[in-house]
Amino acid sequence: MDKHPADTGLDLRHHWMPFTANRSFKEAPRLLVGAKGVFYRSAGGREIIDSLSGLWCVPAGHGRQEIKQAIVRQFDELDFAPPFQMGHPVAFEAASRIASLMPTGLNRVFFTNSGSEAADTALKIALAYHRARGEPQRTLLVGRARGYLGVIFGGMSVGGMPANRKAFAANLLARVDHLPHTYSREHQAYSRGQPDWGAHLADHLETHIIALHDASNIAAVIVEPVGGSAGVLVPPKGYLERLRDICTRHAILLIFDEVITGFGRVGAATAAERFGVTPDAITFAKGVNNGMVPMGGVAVRQEVHDAIVNDSPPGIELFHGYTYSGHPLAAAAACAAIDLYEKEALFVRGRALEGHFQDLAHALKGERLVQDIRSFGLAAGIDLEPRPGAPGARGFEATVRAFELGMWLRTSGDTLVIAPPLVAERAHVERMFETVRQVLKTLP
Repeated sequence: MDKHPADTGLDLRHHWMPFTANRSFKEAPRLLVGAKGVFYRSAGGREIIDSLSGLWCVPAGHGRQEIKQAIVRQFDELDFAPPFQMGHPVAFEAASRIASLMPTGLNRVFFTNSGSEAADTALKIALAYHRARGEPQRTLLVGRARGYLGVIFGGMSVGGMPANRKAFAANLLARVDHLPHTYSREHQAYSRGQPDWGAHLADHLETHIIALHDASNIAAVIVEPVGGSAGVLVPPKGYLERLRDICTRHAILLIFDEVITGFGRVGAATAAERFGVTPDAITFAKGVNNGMVPMGGVAVRQEVHDAIVNDSPPGIELFHGYTYSGHPLAAAAACAAIDLYEKEALFVRGRALEGHFQDLAHALKGERLVQDIRSFGLAAGIDLEPRPGAPGARGFEATVRAFELGMWLRTSGDTLVIAPPLVAERAHVERMFETVRQVLKTLP
């Protein structure tokens, strides 16, 4: 058994935890005190297998000494440097390394500290771009239902997660519209890879949103190529291609939120690469430095950057940024992480494990309570039958039960989400799905 906080000397009262049922947690805490490879260690010394790469952000596994050493070296040389009107070498090096992994042309990088900040930064860049081009009336921002684009007001507004929005609805951005989400259990049940049905849903951008607002008023469309936080929603075949074509024809910027899909999750550096569709900007975070130091950013097409920076009067071209943009320790960690990804060919390794991983995921079809399974790359979503009158309760209980059985399991409502580190072995993912099977047997 794990130690109760009273036995550890911890006072749990003062930490208001994010996206957590605080009262429930503090009655029966699940505390992690160590990590190595694909495992955490609980407060009671138990081994907890990590089935979600931390929070989608540790693709190279925990405790990588190469990244630690890079952070320590950078700390000894330069711990912090102001990013406004000043610079430091490692931020420029990190930007170059990140740009080298992006699709051709997306070679200008603006640093933030998180995916939420990256989404809002991308939206600001889109507005600034059209203003610089002499079309300041292009202010409408288009997101998608069931999309997760962070928790800042811009990302919440274009995002489509009802639980995130409902308490703040009166204060969300006004100039926003939404595409329909791409998931249909009727037409896509138990999809492995991209579903065959649903490409036509992209046409809603032209037939409804452009028809209503006129393209001359629309600044950008922002979508996750694969929806992660909503439960692994995979784009139908041809869907992203249609979005790209419509945006190009109407001079609307297309932004991919790749905070989850970037850095190997889908068997390539980006989902844009895997799907063969190049947007005008990509947001990133999480895996950029293996989750070691908070970091995010936006990679933009050079033409977008140049319209804002090169064609502006002398002085600050974009009044935007953060105290910790391109932080020396975060940037050093990013360079070291990218070294690891390349040295160990982790993106290729993830692609090689994909088939076995998806076999295991779909082998759960027919298990008690399972209603649907979706998978792409090293990510799978397993929909459970909701408990009548208590949506999300069964998913939460699955998380608690999995921890008791030695696994960190993330849920989105009643959807179980599995996304192991890219360094996981076949035996690791087999253990993860066997634990899920055991959880399903015990859920009321």
